[in-house]
Parts: sequence; structure tokens; C-alpha cells
Amino acid sequence: MKVKVAINGYGTIGKRVADAVNAQRDMEVIGVTKTKPDFEAKVAIKKGFKLYCAIPERVEVFEKVGLKVEGTIEDLIEKADIVVDCSPKKVGAENKKMYYEKAGIKAIFQGGEKKDVAELSFNALANYDKAMGKRYVRVVSCNTTGLVRILYLLKENFRIGKVRAVMIRRVVDPKEDKKGLVNGIMPDPVELPSHHGPDVQTVLPDVDITTVAFKVPTTIMHVHSLNIELKDSVKRDEVIDVLKEEPRILLVSSDDGFSSTAKIIEYARELRPRYDMFENIVWQDSIAVVDNELYLTQAIHQEAIVIPENIDAIRAMLELTDKEKSMDMTNKSLKIGDFRI
Repeated sequence: MKVKVAINGYGTIGKRVADAVNAQRDMEVIGVTKTKPDFEAKVAIKKGFKLYCAIPERVEVFEKVGLKVEGTIEDLIEKADIVVDCSPKKVGAENKKMYYEKAGIKAIFQGGEKKDVAELSFNALANYDKAMGKRYVRVVSCNTTGLVRILYLLKENFRIGKVRAVMIRRVVDPKEDKKGLVNGIMPDPVELPSHHGPDVQTVLPDVDITTVAFKVPTTIMHVHSLNIELKDSVKRDEVIDVLKEEPRILLVSSDDGFSSTAKIIEYARELRPRYDMFENIVWQDSIAVVDNELYLTQAIHQEAIVIPENIDAIRAMLELTDKEKSMDMTNKSLKIGDFRI
């Protein structure tokens, strides 16, 4: 018997979660929602997903253009075991009050929501077990996911001290053509810290981290520059060995032509639909240990990195299996770890 998953919001994250859910042998998508009958709604139907209206009052808008909907978000929830909310920032919290609490259904939220929307901020590597049986879980944002993954691995294998992270952020997702920088670099925010450090601490509360962030006029990836104090003597090769063992970390080298995020995306285009990179992409040449301080640079594909976390969150919340088995199932189904060079 497969878990019945409803996806509220079939956009950048929602459509990727939908495909990832359907790639699992223990779950299936029973429907997706849209707020308007745009091309993404039509694509959802063409791909075989049952379409529901996210705003009940707008059913007629779909019908007027001849786009068939199965019902409203409320109708979809009645058939589901769990909802993955992939709606825009702050809308998830409204959906919780309007629909999920009323229906008594479990729900997963994305990183655009405040931490208080859920019982737990989630990362599969760091706190899968704490999500077991929870009713509401928030998968942390793309940048936070990338930071938590690598800091968890370092913290588990070495004694670390202060973490300093600089985020060079893509300004918007590729399809967002109505907003974004054209020619400039924007401190985001100007004051210290950016929200990423406190967000990391919702998952790893004992990590001493300070973050700053800058928006730049690109759409394809984020880049992180990390500086981590080490409390013991650690060799560069020891760090590399730890990172190589984790499928959700992909080490690349400039010697292989990975000179920029553009080259990473070009590589991804050869491998996966939508050029999705679910892994942290760490430049191995950037890893250095100087005076007991570790330096490294990683790239984060903001459209894809949180997708495996959503899948693992479903299994944890419904207590389907343990951390190791869930992550292994997710990794194999999404071919995570298959493309090491």
C-alpha cells in the first residue's frame, strides 16, 4: 500500500517533489494544486497528475479556459495521508490554519516559512529521528540545507568551533522574469547576520555560526565560502575522505573544467531532467586547512537541493522506515551519488 501524497503548489519546488515522490516505490502523488490555469497547470495534467484548485473560489477560472480540475485543495486533502506544501513564502502558514489543522492531516512546509509553522526544522542527515511521527515539519531552505549537511558531517567527525559563512546568492529562480537585479550586488541583509545562521541553529543548535549574504545577478546557483575553526589538528585529506563518503556531497575539481557554476549546470544538463543537482557541489581544490582553520567553497542548486529532504521527511513523519534506509531509498531513486567524477 503506497502512501498517498498531496502536493499543494505545483511550481519550482512542487513539480520536482511530485516527480521525486512518484519515483519512490512506497509513495505516490494523488494530486497537485495550482492557483491559476497557466502552462504549469497544463503540464501537470499532461504528465498524468490530477489537478486541483488551490483557491476554492477560483474553480471557475479554470473551467472558463476549459481546464478540468478534480476539485479543490479541501477535496484533495480528504484523500491524502500527508500534504507537502510547496506554496509561495508565507502562504504555507495560512494553509496550515485554513486547511491542514481543520482536516487533521500531517503537512511538510518549505524553508520560506518561519520555523514556528512546524514542530521541527528538518534535515535528513542531521535530525531524521526527531521527525519520526511529527505532525508538522519544515524542510529548511536551500542555503540552510547546504550548510547543515556539510556542518553536520564535519561536526560528527571533528571537533569544530566558530563557523563563518559568506553566501553569494542567486537573485531569483530562472523563471521569475518580473523581479531581480539587473546590474548590481546587493547585501542581503546589510546588517549581521543573515537569516541563514539562525536557521542552521534550528537544526544544529550547538553550532556557533555567523553568516553574511549577497545577492548577485545570476539565477542558476548559490555559492558558499566557509571558514570553520577546528579544535584539533585535522589534515585536508581527512576532510576530503569524510565528504567523499556522503552521497549527498559531490566533490568536483577545476582540473576537470568546473571553473564556475555555469560549468556545474552544464554537467547537470547531461545527467538529469531540469539539470537538477540534489547534492552539495564542493570544489575539492578549495578545501584547505590553515592554522587549524578549514576553508572550502560549495555551490548549491536552489531549485533541487531540498527535494530529497522532502522525501525523507515523508517517511520520518509517517514512521515508514529508519534514517539509513530512507536516505538510501531516496538516493537510489534520484540517482544521488551516481555521478561522481
